[in-house]
Amino acid sequence: MRIGFDAKRAAQNRTGLGNYSRFVVRILSQAEPANDYHLYTPNARRTPYLGEIPTLGALHLHTPCQAVWRRLGSLWRVWGVASDLRRDAIELYHGLSNELPLTIGRAGCRSVVTIHDLIFIHCPEYYHPIDRMIYNYKFRRACRVADRVIAVSEFTKRELVHYYGIDEGKVDVVYQGCDPAFAADIAPEALADVSRRYSLPPRFVLYVGSIERRKNLMLAARAVALMARRGRQAADIVPVVAVGRHTDYEDELRSYLRSEGLEQSFRFVHGVPFADLPAFYRLATAFVYPSRIEGFGIPMLEAITSGLPAIGCTGSCLEEAGGPHSIYVDPDDAGAMADAIDTACTDGPRRQQMIDRGREYAARFADSRLAADLMAVYRKAMAHG
Repeated sequence: MRIGFDAKRAAQNRTGLGNYSRFVVRILSQAEPANDYHLYTPNARRTPYLGEIPTLGALHLHTPCQAVWRRLGSLWRVWGVASDLRRDAIELYHGLSNELPLTIGRAGCRSVVTIHDLIFIHCPEYYHPIDRMIYNYKFRRACRVADRVIAVSEFTKRELVHYYGIDEGKVDVVYQGCDPAFAADIAPEALADVSRRYSLPPRFVLYVGSIERRKNLMLAARAVALMARRGRQAADIVPVVAVGRHTDYEDELRSYLRSEGLEQSFRFVHGVPFADLPAFYRLATAFVYPSRIEGFGIPMLEAITSGLPAIGCTGSCLEEAGGPHSIYVDPDDAGAMADAIDTACTDGPRRQQMIDRGREYAARFADSRLAADLMAVYRKAMAHG
């Protein structure tokens, strides 16, 4: 099969949509090498992350050929790429990041789109009105014209059926796995090096992700403050280490922590390269991901894959990523979060159960299984009348 991918995010984006795009291309090209894989990206000079796909040499990279499309790369991606797909005899095109070209009907191929979430509809307060309008148009249209729709979780599938009225029989749930680096062994000297370079405490609760209001990191801060009010000495509180980019929300968190005298119990670490990230998980005592809503919640999967007890919040899909033996609390219940952190850090038998069962659950996200799930969706799309 000749398969085309919208590869802009794979080439240019280091976070969520980019990671997903590279993940799909990697597992398919490794598990199904007989297929012919074509990546379409609008700018030949902006491909810094494509080299992270191990089988890049076996893939075909396409950028705009005509000068006018090279100057208007964004327009080519949504309009001009259809003629390239027809020229390259692409049989199936996969929109990896919530959208399809507006002219996909002229491409002469079947199409699949992955929808990651509808958070902009579920929680509009986190988005600018113009962005919501654009997202809604692109997502809804892609779902309508695609032969098959992939949802990254059962929660996202329910959202698609509820908000867009899509026939649930058209939607397939195919999960995303995490990078193999999170399951790989890390040498003790490498762990010691990361710990030294970032001055990490001997025990800490890890958070990885965007430091934004939706991620609800204030719940962890309030939980730490509650532990202190329960009589814990600062030295006895396992500190939180939050890995993510600086934002205004971080300033709010810092202000709250200063008011509680807990600056030393909550650290923010910026600019951590991906190569160091698996070591953070291995060095941590527990993992916390208090997000109010996600499309899937990859950090939860990274944590249990790394053998780390994980704590998430109820209300969306984190149970799908972290499995039944992780701990989940209400996103507004600081007391429950404090209890969960205490359990994950100090209850030896419960910790070990969370670690062992978490790794067992993570095995269902093996590359080979997810690649087979993707190919099953592609075959359904090709059979669509």
